[in-house]
Amino acid sequence: MKTVEQKPKYSLNEEQEKKLILREYRSLLRALKDKIKPGDKDIIRHAFEMAAEAHSSMRRKSGEPYILHPIAVARICVEEIGLGVRSTVCALLHDTVEDTDITLQDIEREFGSEIARIVDGLTKISNVIDATASQQAENFKKILLTLTDDPRVILIKLADRLNNMRTLDSMKREKQLKIASETVYVFAPLAHRMGLYSIKTELEDLAMKYLEPDTYKEIARKLSETRRDRTRYINEFIKPIKENLEKNKFDFEIYGRPKNIHSIWNKMKKKGVTFEEVYDLFAIRIILNSPPDREKEDCWKVYSLITDEYTPSIERLRDWVSNPKSNGYEALHTTVMGPRGKWVEVQIRTRRMNEIAEKGLAAHWKYKEGAPDSHRDENRFDKWFQQIREALTNPDADSVDFLQDFKMSFLTEEIYIYTPKGDIKMLPVGSTALDFAFSIHTAIGSKTIGAKVNHKLVPISYKLKSGDQIEIITSNKQTPSEDWLSFVVTAKAKNKVKEALKEEKKKVADEGRYTVQRKLEGMGVTMHQGNIDELVHFYKLNSNLELFYQVAIKNIDLKELKEFKVIGDRIEYPKPVKIVQENRIESHTPSPSSGNKADTELIIFGESSDKIMYHLANCCKPIPGDDVFGFITTGKGLAIHRTNCPNAPKLLANYGHRIVKTKWAKNKEISFLTGVKIIGMDDVGVVSKITNLISAELKINIAALTIEASDGLFEGNIKVFVHDKEELDELANRLKNLDGIESVERYDTEDIPGK
Repeated sequence: MKTVEQKPKYSLNEEQEKKLILREYRSLLRALKDKIKPGDKDIIRHAFEMAAEAHSSMRRKSGEPYILHPIAVARICVEEIGLGVRSTVCALLHDTVEDTDITLQDIEREFGSEIARIVDGLTKISNVIDATASQQAENFKKILLTLTDDPRVILIKLADRLNNMRTLDSMKREKQLKIASETVYVFAPLAHRMGLYSIKTELEDLAMKYLEPDTYKEIARKLSETRRDRTRYINEFIKPIKENLEKNKFDFEIYGRPKNIHSIWNKMKKKGVTFEEVYDLFAIRIILNSPPDREKEDCWKVYSLITDEYTPSIERLRDWVSNPKSNGYEALHTTVMGPRGKWVEVQIRTRRMNEIAEKGLAAHWKYKEGAPDSHRDENRFDKWFQQIREALTNPDADSVDFLQDFKMSFLTEEIYIYTPKGDIKMLPVGSTALDFAFSIHTAIGSKTIGAKVNHKLVPISYKLKSGDQIEIITSNKQTPSEDWLSFVVTAKAKNKVKEALKEEKKKVADEGRYTVQRKLEGMGVTMHQGNIDELVHFYKLNSNLELFYQVAIKNIDLKELKEFKVIGDRIEYPKPVKIVQENRIESHTPSPSSGNKADTELIIFGESSDKIMYHLANCCKPIPGDDVFGFITTGKGLAIHRTNCPNAPKLLANYGHRIVKTKWAKNKEISFLTGVKIIGMDDVGVVSKITNLISAELKINIAALTIEASDGLFEGNIKVFVHDKEELDELANRLKNLDGIESVERYDTEDIPGK
């Protein structure tokens, strides 16, 4: 988007800007009023003046003075997360070390080691030594490592990300894609895991606004159009419940809760339904003012009153009052059949539970000069941090793998598993019997040969379901094997299996080390690290261990050593002279360090297309008109992906430096294979109606057609050649207008065979 739109908002003179900054700073102090103790105002003012001075010559992309960003982040910390004075100071200073001349030593001298440590956790790693490593993933890893020492790091980082997302309009398109993808890939799940539900939903909605703008606008429009009807319906639904609650002398609040756009879109995709068919568009929240000793009892009483009035869906009952989520979330959720045959989700909580649901970790972790107050559920977070510490025991892990494992282990929904004695263990969704075994103890996991789930024998790869009771069967003869890595999901299990395999590998590799040493000594050189590095590089391996192991198992016989030159005490492989071709991809894609990166645009099928090695990604099969980006792959040139490709968040979030801004040039000569799925009533002549529309009326070539009918419904999968998205959209709309057609969808991830 152009920054021009933003300029009128910030076309202020110096005097007006000063007044604006002062006004925002005073709003921050007002928000902190209840938390400020004697002397705190001076510390906050000092941090504000230091940050204002350091950022004085800087502007945001929208044109506003940069200092407004740290103030906004500090306000989110206080008003929306519930943090206090020290976090405010850190938020005000969070960008100074990265972007200005201020050093960590300066911050430590002025504010002490605790604040310096948090600011350090918030400071990005500016250089990554390994060129193949992902700087973004390294930065995430650093944040997550710091998280276990001080959770405020991640809470301030979430506030920073929320402010960036709220002001993303003024950024260039490729920057918007990268930041929105990082948000949906890591930061929204982290906010969810920290119990910050309102921040999580806002981050998801804002990310969707940039990643899938058309769908976002369409759902927002429909929500806006149906708001009046929904309000009327919710009032009708609430009336009898309200009367019953008042009759039973409950002190309560009751209101309709709007569903966020991202979750509606997820339900539409997951269930394959239209907006109108998303059954819990209607959601009600009841908040009770109950004393701590009556909370559980009161929640269930209210549940009973609701289900006396409306019929509940038994499988949609969620009891997080008896078993709170590991991030502390407590509530009763039920879905009931309301008037006029509409499903309504009802959430029942107390005020205390609501504070935890809104403020998450910060509601548990009340800071008093750095020391947390005691809280009955605080140990839930302690346990979580302890698990993360265990998962971080492998410092050599590749950052992107680390991030993926972290997401799988700590940012997904959980299931409850019972031990043979009836104790509860919480594991991420998708966990196997082997994950459970490793969660008990490494020694048990390593010796697992099977399990009994609900008293029935199952393999170690069995996927557990919430409520399963499991008993592990072990054998002293068992040792971890490579195939275990293909089904375990928890970081602890993966790390322990990798460690065990590495130990086994080391034993085998010792023989290879001796062979390499003998060969090098035969050439008259010693086995120092420089020579080993040369061999590792030559054989394209990633470690010394891998080299010795491959030699030991005879995959590498070292016969190429005779081609190496001996220079003093080192070996060197003669470098071939490379002829640089003009049409290689690097000459048309900007380097990560080039100043004009954002302004460089690759045009697919334009005048330069014949000089660029590219391919259309199979995971999303883009066609002209789709919103796309280019991704520099290793060895295969440029891959063109749709921005809503299922793999896009991971690529954009981890490898922003390999993304190339890309657009289509009009070219009606080339057609592309894509697919549509049609569901409708199995009526006489429906197939001929469909084929007649496609072939005769729209003159579109059909590559393949399969129709399956069952119980009066049919599902058709049609592969067609189209020139661009416009043509595909017209086809979809025309098909939808045929009698008896229920839905028409484009294949999203189908790997359509080539032309």
